[in-house]
Amino acid sequence: MRKQKVTVSAESPHGRWYADACGTAFGLELLGERWAMLIVRELMFGPRRFSDIRASLPGISAKVLTERLSGLEANGVVLRSEAPEPAPAQLYGLTDWGYSAEPILQAIGRWAAASPLHDPTLPLSPVSFMLSLRTMLDTEAARGMFAVAVFTIGRAQFTARLNDGAMPVERGAAELPDLRFDAPAAPPLAAVFYGDVA
Repeated sequence: MRKQKVTVSAESPHGRWYADACGTAFGLELLGERWAMLIVRELMFGPRRFSDIRASLPGISAKVLTERLSGLEANGVVLRSEAPEPAPAQLYGLTDWGYSAEPILQAIGRWAAASPLHDPTLPLSPVSFMLSLRTMLDTEAARGMFAVAVFTIGRAQFTARLNDGAMPVERGAAELPDLRFDAPAAPPLAAVFYGDVA
């Protein structure tokens, strides 16, 4: 079987073309390379350092992460900035358009979690767990409910604000939350929230 030739357009910031006008095809050109969507997932709650992104995706090499970040930046999904003092460093964050990909991640997550092949015992990053809470939230059942919850997962901290059916999540810990969850890693919390662990 002969391999098809992949064409690259010099005018396009993304490299691979499906030669298809469908928005889905173009979306896959932007986010379909291996690791790209998981990098977007890891940036969903704010900018992060290269080393932190890599630590959350233990299977990715530094070379591939560099390539994916460069591609996402060229495509307008990721924006590079400098961290403020006292520890200046380069940060990678999502553009406004990049943040708007969250419903795509949520839809794929809901769809894939229904598969009998889904293995919930595999590693899970803190960001992935927090995004799963937003994804699996029953917004109708949460109408009229208000609560502030702080999650400390290893070294990462998040504040989730349940507010009448919505639940924005931000990095950092709110003072005087209604609920506090602490775990050394995300899988034990996932077992409590989604399994039958007490």
